[in-house]
Amino acid sequence: MRLISFFLLILFYSFNAYSNIDTEFEKWKNEFKIFALANGVSEKTYLKTIPKVKFLPKVIEYDRFQPEFYEDTKTYISKRTSEAKVKKGLEFYNNNKDLINEIETKYKIDKELLLALMGIETNFGTYVGKMDILSSLATLSFDKRRSEFFSNELLTLLKLIDQNLVNYETLYGSWAGAFGFFQFMPSTIQNYAIDYNKDDFIDLKNPIDAYASAANYLNKIGWNNTEPCYYKIDLKKDIPKKYLNVSAKKLHNKNKANFFKKYINNYSKLEISGENLLSSIITPDKDIIPDAETLNPAYIVFGNYEVILKWNRSLRFGLAVCTLKDKFKNEL
Repeated sequence: MRLISFFLLILFYSFNAYSNIDTEFEKWKNEFKIFALANGVSEKTYLKTIPKVKFLPKVIEYDRFQPEFYEDTKTYISKRTSEAKVKKGLEFYNNNKDLINEIETKYKIDKELLLALMGIETNFGTYVGKMDILSSLATLSFDKRRSEFFSNELLTLLKLIDQNLVNYETLYGSWAGAFGFFQFMPSTIQNYAIDYNKDDFIDLKNPIDAYASAANYLNKIGWNNTEPCYYKIDLKKDIPKKYLNVSAKKLHNKNKANFFKKYINNYSKLEISGENLLSSIITPDKDIIPDAETLNPAYIVFGNYEVILKWNRSLRFGLAVCTLKDKFKNEL
């Protein structure tokens, strides 16, 4: 009941369009205190964190104008898979080769995939974000768009602070509350992060803990080194629209790759090793370009692609990660 009441209150505040933002945000802090303490956060942790957080208008701006919302697929992928990115990733690999190879073997996760994710998330640790994560999560909890999700992430982060697993004074990262070389949200830290170097502290800005945690996460959510991620395809115009996915929320109308053969002009050139692999068709530009041709670009995607969607629920993000992964595979 407390949980339901808290989120109803958040919704009420949000509809006031922040007309009196300072007053409303202070009210939110008081209500969140009740919510946090009722859900196991110590008063000590609450008092050293939440009273200091600030409403950050810039976070709301970033939330409303994410690149995934407005960049077409070609632009999105090309920006994130450049030759400069590949070169920087190869340098990072050469400087951390023993660690990366060890983790690849232990967790059965392609080193090229780990390099791709780190490259896209933080440019190999060179840009991990400068936002105060506590204030970012508080702002997004207070906001109406995804208040329940971010309230739970903030609650989780306070519990991690309570357990001395993270240092609240070093919590700077993305506008959305993600942290470290691989941009883990608090719930991801709680469920998958690893103290790989056994120093009793999870440091996701250290390659050792960061790489092991990312590999553990991918292993647990189902990445399979032996299966493909996607192939770009040339669709026939008579493919029924029900097979075309334009949203990353959930891929519909999955079928064996062999089933889609009759709708794909270049199927014989795809070199699909297992025609019984469960697959889906995506046409990612239709959701942002109203007049886009729904059949171009188009991709047939497999289970590994959906694993990346669990990491970041964006069709273009998934394509960019797998594209960069393949570029690294050609070099290593």
